[in-house]
Amino acid sequence: MDSVMKTVRDFITGLTGVLASVIGLGIVAAIVFGGEVYFFGNVIDTIMGYVVMLGDNGLAGLIVLLIVMGVLNIK
Repeated sequence: MDSVMKTVRDFITGLTGVLASVIGLGIVAAIVFGGEVYFFGNVIDTIMGYVVMLGDNGLAGLIVLLIVMGVLNIK
């Protein structure tokens, strides 16, 4: 049972790393090519919208941000 949990944890960790890399690539592509980039859409505006939404929600936004940072293991 421990090996199954380790496999699932490793898979989720790898998937999170890949998705974070794709988001980073989308941001760089939007900066280099400007505006909406094919396949990535308008990544910068979407991320800015999430940041504004978290900021507008005060304490609840701070709690959500802390949970996301904990899940992604950001230090």
